[in-house]
Amino acid sequence: MVFQTCTTCGHVQYLHRAFCAACGTGGPREARASGRGRVYATSLVCRAATPETRVHVPYNILLVDCAEGFRMMAHGDNGLAIGDAVTASFKPFAGKLVPYFTKEA
Repeated sequence: MVFQTCTTCGHVQYLHRAFCAACGTGGPREARASGRGRVYATSLVCRAATPETRVHVPYNILLVDCAEGFRMMAHGDNGLAIGDAVTASFKPFAGKLVPYFTKEA
């Protein structure tokens, strides 16, 4: 996973932009995330939104506060709870490769 840091104000952002969302400076620096974080919120999806996602039901959607200071939405194990320490990998979902978090051992 790649995130951006502003070279002027230090703001950290996950969504890629040509500018800093906090101060507007152009050309934020890209860096690779460690993949570690903590679950901020979790929602178990029990009804498929599309025919492609039907085979994955139920699946867990998370908000994760990553170690580098940004929050991201991702998939994760169904047993995860708010506050759990997690680590990212990537798994196929509806024909795409998506970030997937599991509980740290």
